[in-house]
Amino acid sequence: MESKHSKYILAVLTVLCVLLIGITSLKDGIMEPLRTGVGYFLIPIQSGVNAVGTGIYKEISTYGTLKSALDENEKLKKQVDQLMEENNRLQAEQYELERLRQLYELDQEYMQYETIGARVIARDSEKWFQVFRINKGSADGVAVDMNVVAGGGLVGIVTDVGANYATVRSIIDDSSRVGAMKVNSSYGCIVAGDLTLYEEGRLKLTDFSKNAVVRDGDQIVTSNISSKFLPGILIGYAANVTIDSEHLTQSGYLIPAADFDNLQEVLILTDVKDTGEAASN
Repeated sequence: MESKHSKYILAVLTVLCVLLIGITSLKDGIMEPLRTGVGYFLIPIQSGVNAVGTGIYKEISTYGTLKSALDENEKLKKQVDQLMEENNRLQAEQYELERLRQLYELDQEYMQYETIGARVIARDSEKWFQVFRINKGSADGVAVDMNVVAGGGLVGIVTDVGANYATVRSIIDDSSRVGAMKVNSSYGCIVAGDLTLYEEGRLKLTDFSKNAVVRDGDQIVTSNISSKFLPGILIGYAANVTIDSEHLTQSGYLIPAADFDNLQEVLILTDVKDTGEAASN
């Protein structure tokens, strides 16, 4: 039975092959309708396949381009961050170099005195450096009553010393009194600390002789009669000095030479003036 079925299958295949051979031997004219029909069917499919393929290729290309652009953008952002960090570091170094240069110039200005450089490490108030601490102490040669300068002028005086720190009371503190004088003159005065007044960037200037001629901008320096402050240290500049109501003295204001908002480094003058009896420091 199986052999009989095999014979039938072989016969069918033989007939099919003969038909195919015959069809392929026919003239092109007879095959043309068939080809045309197949073309009508296949061409739209081929066009659709081409369109889909082109779209997929474009999407893949676009995604690749976008991914490449995103990667490049991420690299550029990292480079910008690095450059900004480097720029900030250079600016900080430049700012510190400028401060140290000013401190060096101040040191040269007071080169008649031995000095110790120090950095401000803390302050007692949130607003100004009225009382603050520095990173040098008795182990470095710092002692009580040493004068402290910065920013071109007098800052204050050392009031307390530890082994590796010292406390400075600045001239803007309410308790501060500095014996002073107009530069190149014998007329003395008092520079009085006043935190309320310093909100306007000024201190009180009192006890000028009524005969003194004091103009705005005149330099005010520490006087020879001060008991704790060395003579000739610039304190600031006179402003609005007028005769008092009693017509016996003059008073006005002083614009400090030092900046008490942004103290970072200071110089300590290691010479200590001999203490004597005086009405002010």
